[in-house]
Amino acid sequence: MPKRKDLNSILIIGSGPIIIGQACEFDYSGSQALRSLREDGIETILINSNPATIMTDPAMADHVYLKPLTTKSIIEILQKHPNIDAVLPTMGGQTALNLCIEADEKGIWEDFGVEIIGVDIDAINITEDREKFRELMLKIGIGMPPQASATSFLKGKEIAQEFGFPLVIRASFTLGGAGAGIVHDPEHFDDMLSHGLEVSPIHEVMIDKALMGWKEYELELLRDKNDNVVIICTIENMDPMGIHTGDSITVAPAMTLSDSTFQRMRDMAIHMMRSIGDFAGGCNVQFAVSPDEKEDIIAIEINPRVSRSSALASKATGYPIAKIAAKLAIGYTLDELDNQITKSTSALFEPTLDYVIVKIPRWNFDKFEGSDRTLGLQMKSVGEVMGIGRSFQEALHKATQSLEIKRNGLGADGKGYKDYETIIEKLRVPSWDRVFVIYDAIQLGIPLKRIHEITKIDMWFLKQYEELHYLEQEISKYTIESLPKALLLEAKQKGFADRQIAHMLDCWESEVHSKRMDLNINRVYKLVDTCAAEFKAVTPYYYSTFEEEVETADGERYVANDSVVTDKKKVVVLGSGPNRIGQGIEFDYCCVHGVLAAAECGYETIMINCNPETVSTDFDTADKLYFEPVFWEHIYDIILHEKPEGVIVQLGGQTALKLAEKLDKYGINIIGTSFQSLDLAEDRGSFSTLLKDNDIPYPRFGVAETADEALDLADELKFPLLVRPSYVLGGQGMKIVINKEELEAHVVDLLRKIPNNKLLLDHYLDGAIEAEADAICDGEDVYIIGIMEHIEPCGIHSGDSNATLPPFNLGEFVLQQIKDHTKKIALALNTVGLINIQFAVKDDIVYIIEANPRASRTVPFIAKAYKEPYVNYATKVMLGDKKVKDFDFKPHLDGYAIKQPVFSFNKFPNVNKNLGPEMKSTGESILFIDSLKDDEFYNLYARRKMYLSK
Repeated sequence: MPKRKDLNSILIIGSGPIIIGQACEFDYSGSQALRSLREDGIETILINSNPATIMTDPAMADHVYLKPLTTKSIIEILQKHPNIDAVLPTMGGQTALNLCIEADEKGIWEDFGVEIIGVDIDAINITEDREKFRELMLKIGIGMPPQASATSFLKGKEIAQEFGFPLVIRASFTLGGAGAGIVHDPEHFDDMLSHGLEVSPIHEVMIDKALMGWKEYELELLRDKNDNVVIICTIENMDPMGIHTGDSITVAPAMTLSDSTFQRMRDMAIHMMRSIGDFAGGCNVQFAVSPDEKEDIIAIEINPRVSRSSALASKATGYPIAKIAAKLAIGYTLDELDNQITKSTSALFEPTLDYVIVKIPRWNFDKFEGSDRTLGLQMKSVGEVMGIGRSFQEALHKATQSLEIKRNGLGADGKGYKDYETIIEKLRVPSWDRVFVIYDAIQLGIPLKRIHEITKIDMWFLKQYEELHYLEQEISKYTIESLPKALLLEAKQKGFADRQIAHMLDCWESEVHSKRMDLNINRVYKLVDTCAAEFKAVTPYYYSTFEEEVETADGERYVANDSVVTDKKKVVVLGSGPNRIGQGIEFDYCCVHGVLAAAECGYETIMINCNPETVSTDFDTADKLYFEPVFWEHIYDIILHEKPEGVIVQLGGQTALKLAEKLDKYGINIIGTSFQSLDLAEDRGSFSTLLKDNDIPYPRFGVAETADEALDLADELKFPLLVRPSYVLGGQGMKIVINKEELEAHVVDLLRKIPNNKLLLDHYLDGAIEAEADAICDGEDVYIIGIMEHIEPCGIHSGDSNATLPPFNLGEFVLQQIKDHTKKIALALNTVGLINIQFAVKDDIVYIIEANPRASRTVPFIAKAYKEPYVNYATKVMLGDKKVKDFDFKPHLDGYAIKQPVFSFNKFPNVNKNLGPEMKSTGESILFIDSLKDDEFYNLYARRKMYLSK
């Protein structure tokens, strides 16, 4: 049966600002759903308050409403669009579902005659209400852990007494495991119980007997209205039960599951999906499996929506779950739809993988001083990376290389732990670096049985680690000259980086690379094709691996490579890697627009990125996608293979910029602003000299490389001082100090964390107003796309400030200085493309804080506020296709737009919430107001100094 004829206009609810527990995977699924519906000629209306995403781009939907996600906004939209037939709430995470339920309870959908599609409200209520879910599972014969619900403190205490410890407490109707935790003793139980009852919107908690050490699995399902069900992906958590899946290292396909247990799990998942309601769409089911021969299966939960894992499952299999789920919601059946990768098979075919996927979360504990770094049932990661390899070992290495935490992979980089007690403690308490500590433990000689006993990680995974350790020991016996080809090939097939092999052989990375080239051990690229190469794939979606040479009958030796290089002119766009605080989805937005603009200029576009949550890693965004670590060795090999005209680094945040020096050194063309200019802006000393030469004011400063130099400088510059390292992102390590004791302590700490770094000491302009400008420059002309004034005073990181566009309190004299300085600096830095400059205004003098000749966090916000595609324009300038004067700029904004930061402090209850020069926000929303008399503006302005800290 084809799509329904009665659905012509559909409202989609987005997920709002990014928070821990709900990140840009919903931006990705929402973007896919919008495109999917528009293909069918359906009018799409979107509500989402997040300006940093592709999803809220004007081109994505027929009508985009950047409004707060409230029922008041929903009513306004429904009044404006009385023709809306249905609402699709499954693409915006828990936020969208909760808003849909609230609107349903208030009778809003009924009042406007709007149908809910893609999910059944009863299904949501059953899955979110732990008690109802438990009753249903028992009724259909699905095993559940011993559990009971409590709506009062007293009831909770009674349940604990009955079950005994350890226990799991989960709050009903919450997101990212909020209010959930494992309790091992009565002392902590009371606090956890009170907290869970408090954070649950219905003040209910479910108390389970903890299944410690059981294995955890997830299945991603899709079902159509004819009750056809496909299982897209089976994901195994390397970490056992007790760690939120969003904080677990996960592997696809499942590695340690027997076939008979897998078949039982499949049947149970399908049975569960059918039992919760009659709806067409996506579903995520989580199970626990006992770690003995019996492999008992117990259901943990089911989410009747596109989930965090469905973005991962889509990228892992090449099967676009959200796109197909949107089609199913409007009436299509799976057998009518094409597989998007092969175009010749049906969407009813279940994907088959001939490779392994490893996902590792990315945490940002350094931003939450004093936070509890233990991983548990409450999610704490801010992003994730995915590695694709021919084996688990290769995929694991690629994922660890993608994290950007100054590690080159597992071990072999001199950064592991050597102390027995430290290692045992780190294995015992799961934290962000346990994936590396397991390797350290094996290197130290701790038996696998002991590691398994402490961590409960399946022995199969630990044996994979042990093999890597044995290989490292073997290679370390040789020199670069004597290393046999077979051993080098094995190391590369198991994912060891050239840098790691160089560490083992005590030589340079470049020597290992040269030896590989001489021995013809080159990366080959394989297609992600959903069907294990059984059918021809038409989408160019690649990962790299190493293979043995094959010899043909006539003696020719070769290695099969799926990536065919064309003779078109090409451009590489470097992605921004995993989301983290200081570098979020706004850079993915810029990368996607850069790719689209380069395509408009006639280039074949090549995207390199490793973040599974984003639109940039969708298989049809660029002409070619290499799902690879944004890590020098991988990028260099792709460039040698593709031979592009150049590489765009200024759209991928600090991740891409950090690679500019290497690209320059190897003679690879950087498109847009040169490395020399990028470096000049980063080097605080050289940059200040440039300002001095151009007669531009800046705070008095000095550069120190030791604590003694810093203390001498303090006498000259006078307190308060702003101390900051060079080459960092999101204000990392920045602090305002007010005396010599604080200065010495901070400088010593910084130099320990970032050795050999130049530290800049500025006299801090106390009480100054902060402003920033973004501009496009072509080397001759400068066009300022937006000037923003921060509501908070100078000293709070720009990413944590409420920024107002246009400024609300700067006079003509000050604005003119900002414009003049911006143009002078952009030209002096020979900027080609985007530049962001930050200012401090004191006594009507505009001082320069810093300049970044790249895409900034605020560019998407300005583009949305003024309804202008600025990244598209800037990319065309970078490519030399257009000059600034070729564009007809027509910004349009009635009133003001305010960029409002959103924090995730609720995940770290004991952390100091004061704001300072180091960024802490995880996302942002946009607020439009007609005038400064608006109550929302007044409230923000009244609180502007409340959180300022040193």
